[in-house]
Amino acid sequence: MLEEEKEVFPIENVVTIKRVVKVVSGGRKFRLSAWVVIGDGNGTVGIGHGKASETPEALEKAFRKARRNVKKTIILNKTIPHPVVGECGAAKILLKPAAPGSGLIACQPVRSVLEAAGYENVITKSMGSNNAVNLMKATMDALLKLKNPYEVARTRGKPVSQVLRRFMYESQRTEVSEDKANKEQDRGELES
Repeated sequence: MLEEEKEVFPIENVVTIKRVVKVVSGGRKFRLSAWVVIGDGNGTVGIGHGKASETPEALEKAFRKARRNVKKTIILNKTIPHPVVGECGAAKILLKPAAPGSGLIACQPVRSVLEAAGYENVITKSMGSNNAVNLMKATMDALLKLKNPYEVARTRGKPVSQVLRRFMYESQRTEVSEDKANKEQDRGELES
């Protein structure tokens, strides 16, 4: 067994269970298809798909695949650092950061992925297909496109406050301004 499979995730959501039919010469074969989302509520999330003749077996397969497909995302103050669009097939999802207390404004498949990842304040807009599976995949695509604002600031050679000026809370602004003041004081001491 792999180490990822032994890891326990506190958040496990069943997004959809569908009955699928295969027509064969002897009649019809019924099976169940399940899609699930797992996460730790701290930036780690994964989706999985399982098919079996019984519901518990399908769910077990789906959770096993989800544990293998776990990805790390960026969380900043329980929201995303910047607006982003994710796509999968005809489904397109727009994710935007929201102010504290806004909550998750999203449809059920998107909400389950965001909750499992640990986001609390995000506004979403579905543009295109409303297929639950494609919306889940599009949400994962959007979360993986997120950039870490601290790395972006370092790459551009700008202060973090300038990169994050729109999405920072007041407490963070004071921390960043204190850091800036300390750096300027250090420069003044070096020059004299």
